[in-house]
Amino acid sequence: MEFIIEKLRQELGLKLSQVKNVIEMLDEGCTVPFIARYRKERTEGMDDTILREFHERLTYLRNLEDRKEAVIKNIEEQGKLTEELKNQINASNTLTEVEDLYRPYKQKKRTRAIIATEKGLKPLADLILSGEFKGDINSEAMKYIDEEKGVNSLEEAIQGASDINAEAISDEAEYRKWIREVLNKEGFIETKKSQSKEKDENNEVTPYEMYYEYKELIRRVLPHNILAINRGEKEKVLSVKITSDEKKILTYLNNRVLKNNSNTDKYLAESIKDSLKRLIYPSVEREVRAELTEKGENSAINVFKANLKSLLMQAPIKGNVVLGYDPGFRTGCKIAVLDETGKVLDTAVVKAALPNDNKEKAINDLLNLVEKNNVKVISLGNGTACRESEEVLAEVIKRVKEKGGRELYYVIVSEAGASVYSASELASKEYPDLDVSIRGAISIGRRLQDPLAELVKIDPKALGVGQYQHDVTPKKLEESLDGVIEDCVNNVGVDLNTATPSLLTHISGINATIAKNIVEYREENGKFGSRAEIKKVKRLGAKAFEQCAGFLRVMESKEALDNTSVHPESYKAAKELLKILNYKESDIKEGKLVDIDLKIKEIGMKALAERLGVGELTLADIIKEIKKPGRDPREELPKPIFKTGIMELNQLKPGMMLMGTVRNVADFGAFVDIGVHQDGLVHKSQLADRFVKHPLDVVKVGDIVEVRVLEVDEKRGRISLTMKKEK
Repeated sequence: MEFIIEKLRQELGLKLSQVKNVIEMLDEGCTVPFIARYRKERTEGMDDTILREFHERLTYLRNLEDRKEAVIKNIEEQGKLTEELKNQINASNTLTEVEDLYRPYKQKKRTRAIIATEKGLKPLADLILSGEFKGDINSEAMKYIDEEKGVNSLEEAIQGASDINAEAISDEAEYRKWIREVLNKEGFIETKKSQSKEKDENNEVTPYEMYYEYKELIRRVLPHNILAINRGEKEKVLSVKITSDEKKILTYLNNRVLKNNSNTDKYLAESIKDSLKRLIYPSVEREVRAELTEKGENSAINVFKANLKSLLMQAPIKGNVVLGYDPGFRTGCKIAVLDETGKVLDTAVVKAALPNDNKEKAINDLLNLVEKNNVKVISLGNGTACRESEEVLAEVIKRVKEKGGRELYYVIVSEAGASVYSASELASKEYPDLDVSIRGAISIGRRLQDPLAELVKIDPKALGVGQYQHDVTPKKLEESLDGVIEDCVNNVGVDLNTATPSLLTHISGINATIAKNIVEYREENGKFGSRAEIKKVKRLGAKAFEQCAGFLRVMESKEALDNTSVHPESYKAAKELLKILNYKESDIKEGKLVDIDLKIKEIGMKALAERLGVGELTLADIIKEIKKPGRDPREELPKPIFKTGIMELNQLKPGMMLMGTVRNVADFGAFVDIGVHQDGLVHKSQLADRFVKHPLDVVKVGDIVEVRVLEVDEKRGRISLTMKKEK
């Protein structure tokens, strides 16, 4: 355990006390959101991002320690464990190092070396490897010819001994480590068009053309290139190999293995070549490729996590009746009108996208829905027929203004995943009486009203913000994205009386069963009157209450603190604070905490914290919450772009300045929606007037950015944009 604690301290730059405290809390069953929010004194302010990294590394290091124990035990049972070997295993920092040391003792399949050993050729192999034999090796090898054992000639005896030595050389951990380091530092990854594709006469264009003749240093290859190469190889479009200076490696092995004995060195030299070509290089190449893949996967997952977090944390459009508009051609455009809370008020299908549709009827039907329900904003899906639907909506907006002078807007919303949700079991439970297509319109409308509450219902992989997501290990991706969703949901908090099971499931301490029980309790007993009442829910024990309570809001509660993120364990301190500052509890709800900052400054945070028996970080959070009960951190973020008119792709000209919304971020740049039904690409080199290491350092999903058009390729539907200042 001391090894793990020290590694975490060094790797993450933490204090010993921080490491020990976090491990202790995780082992007690505390969740990352709970630790990040309510145990700041013990972590000294570690946020959820560093805590997630801590948890991942802790899991890896514990698995590493378990593997070390298993390997040591296995070698010990074979009677081959030495103190030196045990120390080497215990000092290993990675699973690869442990496996290298274990390799000579690992049970293998029937290799050529094992077969030769069974034929009794091990003493001959040892004689050659030792370099101490001074006589004629051929004469010595003749002694091992034994037809009963399957050694029929001198050549077979020598070959068998060479096979044994080749495997012994390949099993040497020091050699493998050195060769692996050389490949990582000086080796290249090379790709070519596969032979099967070379013979293919249909020279079709593929996304892999840049890799038909590609060579890059392993240490310099970019993560997205790795995943593209892997996919091309999997699809049999590319052949891939790792290359290096073979002479340098052979020289290294010769210097380590050869004994300066003319009688045996020529046989050892052949064993070295055979070992490198047949055993070491293919194995180390696989390991290097695996490390590269891990690098690519980690990068793709990190980009996906950042994009997903930004998508989920987009500002909600609250307090408005919204018309969800799912555009379509043949089957028409599906409409769902939602009240301020997301409840369905009205539904319809209008034919508005095809040339032969009755556009005037569609416009009038939409006008009736807008006027009847006092719609304020239209949430338009960005999929098929979006452009044609925009023309109709622009006319509806124009007529609404002409008729009553009021403003009506529309917002283009990514509809990625809406069809996945509408056909899901969850959607059929929520809207059993509504058509599948209408459910898609509801999702599009609700993701404008509250992106977080709606998007958690959908598999993150269907949300269109990933990069090479299908080339990443599914379990690894799922675990990482689950962590992002959990952090986002707990950061915002949920209304206990309206939250769906899919939202509640992501709250700290609440699993799917407890979430279902909460909703059932609510349906049977009516709204929760307080946070404390949740203790009556089946399967929700003291530990679960501790973990979840602070993230649940109960606006209807008489207890003002129930509508804040102040944890019940801090209620006493919060109320005592109000008394010290001469406020009443009712002042929280009524927003009457005037001059609170001034009063606190007069007393001092340190003195107040000591008097209340809480840490200064906890006190700061309490003050922040009582000043603004029910605070939603997303409200401080920029709202989406509200539109009243449209622009066509053919209207774009180089030099035009436009406002756009970042829809996705990749390693090579950002895709920006500028309202022409085709996202433009701001390449990494065009994101800023300075060097940009990664696009996420400059932009994130949901950002509203000003861009300038560089180039428009109408045939290929490509738009090049820049965020650099015009010189």
